[in-house]
Amino acid sequence: MDRAEFIAAIAPDAVKDWHQSGVPASLTIAQAALESNWGSSGLARQANNLFGIKGNGPAGSVMMPTTEYRNGSPIRIHAPFRKYRSWAESIADHTRLLQNKRYAGVLRRSGQEAAKAVAAAGYATDPSYASKLIGLMDKYNLYQYDTRKGDEPMTAEEKKRFDALLDTVNMQAERIAELERKASMPVPDWAKAAVQAAVSYDLARPLIDTPEGGSLDFYRVITILHRRGLFDKKE
Repeated sequence: MDRAEFIAAIAPDAVKDWHQSGVPASLTIAQAALESNWGSSGLARQANNLFGIKGNGPAGSVMMPTTEYRNGSPIRIHAPFRKYRSWAESIADHTRLLQNKRYAGVLRRSGQEAAKAVAAAGYATDPSYASKLIGLMDKYNLYQYDTRKGDEPMTAEEKKRFDALLDTVNMQAERIAELERKASMPVPDWAKAAVQAAVSYDLARPLIDTPEGGSLDFYRVITILHRRGLFDKKE
């Protein structure tokens, strides 16, 4: 199994657990690759343990040699590691482990943030643990597995079409606003004389009751009538 096949084999379970738990799929895949040497380690082959989790698992445990770091120096020890019936079971147990309060900084974070958080919480004693995980994420673009369907960034062509649509929407919004302004507007300076004449044509019964708030067309008609002298006669 090559590396691409390894990623393809575990990605579906990693993504499913990410949706349910908030543990980034990119972190799960990177840790599985690093801890199991891409599924080829003795622990992965003998115990389906992809994450180097110690203790007793659903299928028991196995004693395996491992490298620990004490005061920055590596040492070899033997320790019991959890045994699983499948890789999927190992991934599910890894997810449960990272849901513990100790690893709260991992949940619902970006892959890089989660890698730093899991290292800071002491998942491994390797001082370069976070940088190794991030290196794998970068090299194999594991961040793509943290993107929900429908959240993918727009392509250049999609962005171009979106911008064109946005321009059209903005033009229509401005046109609507213009029509609204014309439908109800203060008396324009050029119509004030006509409006005043219409209001004072008959003080008892003025030709118009409300000079303010008319439309542009209304003020145009009033002005034309006034210029034709229709408001000159007063009773």
